[in-house]
Amino acid sequence: MKKITRKNLEKFLKKYATDKKILDVGSGGSSYERFFPNRLSVDIDPERKPDIVADAQNLPFQNEEFDFVLCTEMLEHTENPFAVEKELHRVLKVGGTLLLTTRFVYPLHDTPHDYWRFTKYGLLKIFREWELVEIIAETSSFSTIAALLQRIQFQSILKANKLSKLLMQLFIVLFDNLNWVLHEEYGDIKRKNREEDIMTTGYYIVVKKK
Repeated sequence: MKKITRKNLEKFLKKYATDKKILDVGSGGSSYERFFPNRLSVDIDPERKPDIVADAQNLPFQNEEFDFVLCTEMLEHTENPFAVEKELHRVLKVGGTLLLTTRFVYPLHDTPHDYWRFTKYGLLKIFREWELVEIIAETSSFSTIAALLQRIQFQSILKANKLSKLLMQLFIVLFDNLNWVLHEEYGDIKRKNREEDIMTTGYYIVVKKK
């Protein structure tokens, strides 16, 4: 089964696909060439074979060098997300676009370099000096449970292997198709503040440099 989060991410990236030159920060081993064929990839890990090995907190580029910056699944792995925001802002031209995705409800991954989780309110604080285009939850709340079960499969060795895998697969399909039962969600247990997708796996945020 394809990753629940991956299919949502690819659908989102497709909306912003471009053949213009872009900077892909923290590109890792991502395979987004079909959406961004002219990307310049940057990653701190040389084993991932980026075009340029560099820390996102200290990018080797001139001020306002790029019109578009892509940053997927990296912010939670950097020691100082505020420093990264400043660097992304610096290398973008005025009016340039940043497309960033990151994690909220999600297991440990790529340890030990897994440091942060972000609510949408935290992201809006970090990017408060930017113009917000959109911020989208990656998954609905029950699909998040399905995605977490999927990650347990990927990152664990289960007892009663075949039976466990079958049961997990059944639960994954069940929860991924259970979002229809949600009528209203709230950001507090007293149910005063309406919210949506209170347990999403992460967020996709698009902002422009003012």
